[in-house]
Amino acid sequence: MAQLFFRYGAMSSGKTIEILKVAHNYEAQGRKIALMTSSVDNRSGVGTVASRIGLHRQAVPVNDEMNLYDYVQSKSKWDVAEGDGKIACVLIDEAQFLKKHHVLECARIVDELKIPVMAFGLKNDFQNHLFEGSENLLIYADKIEEMKTICHYCGHKATMNLRVNNHQPVYEGEQVQIGGDESYYPVCRFHYFHPGETR
Repeated sequence: MAQLFFRYGAMSSGKTIEILKVAHNYEAQGRKIALMTSSVDNRSGVGTVASRIGLHRQAVPVNDEMNLYDYVQSKSKWDVAEGDGKIACVLIDEAQFLKKHHVLECARIVDELKIPVMAFGLKNDFQNHLFEGSENLLIYADKIEEMKTICHYCGHKATMNLRVNNHQPVYEGEQVQIGGDESYYPVCRFHYFHPGETR
């Protein structure tokens, strides 16, 4: 039975590696997938799913206006020229940047088209507020799983994302600031409030 999955984790928890692995496994079995990512994340170019260890591949960029249900439905019909048929799975990276309507469209893909959707992303931002996409995935997903990583400072489980500028913590600013290891540290709760201190 198709389900809507949300796999979340702090920065550097391996979300992108996992989505690329899942994509590979489906395609190795000859199954068609729809790989998507938010157009907001342009670190490696718009429409590129890229991991910190160097793996990357092209994906469909999702902008605010895109209707995911319509896209998947149109791509899920048999195409004689392409020699492919129904999409076996929809994979979405950087799902925290989805809008509520995108998440509801994902639910329709699962419920009406019977295609599983796996969304990967952050849960909370650098101020520990939920992203719109994450909040709605937490509400509407059938299965929710945390992907774990360790604190930048102490090695305990990281649950938060600390924004930094020249290694100094930043607690104010716009919710979205695209960046990688140079801009964000995965941290435990203690080190979110006391970065660099001995625990």
